[in-house]
Amino acid sequence: MEIEEVNLGRPLGADEKSAPVRRGFSFKGLLKRRLVLGIAIFVIVGLGVFSGWLLSGRGRGLGGPIQTEVGEGQKPKKGEEFGVQDKETFSDYAIGEVAEGGVNGEGTHHLLREGGPSQTVYLFSSVLNLDDFVSRKVEVWGETFSAEKAGWLMDVGKLKVLD
Repeated sequence: MEIEEVNLGRPLGADEKSAPVRRGFSFKGLLKRRLVLGIAIFVIVGLGVFSGWLLSGRGRGLGGPIQTEVGEGQKPKKGEEFGVQDKETFSDYAIGEVAEGGVNGEGTHHLLREGGPSQTVYLFSSVLNLDDFVSRKVEVWGETFSAEKAGWLMDVGKLKVLD
């Protein structure tokens, strides 16, 4: 295909340059570019959906049913588990009795453990209602957060009732 310069009927100024105008039009070329663009958009959207599914945990079995509350008027039974079903998701765990109250605004509850007050874990949960487990011995899994007053502050993601 040849490119030919064309003056479109107006005089060119001293500092203007004439731009080459392409003669001829290829419908196949336009169709091919649109097809490639369409496929690229489809692949990008598909990868976005797939990565969202994978990161949500459903692709690895991390998601699934999450029991977050004890039924109204019911008490949690020994051996019941609540929260995210995969313990390996969480790097920290502790065993003790759940009690109400945090320390200076850090945590909503705390876990009384053997060894006295220095072993207390202050708890909050973005997944569970910890009020359902007050005065119960439990095992908790979660993530530790930095705190100013609490020695150990944990976001509980999974809990198992031990008694």
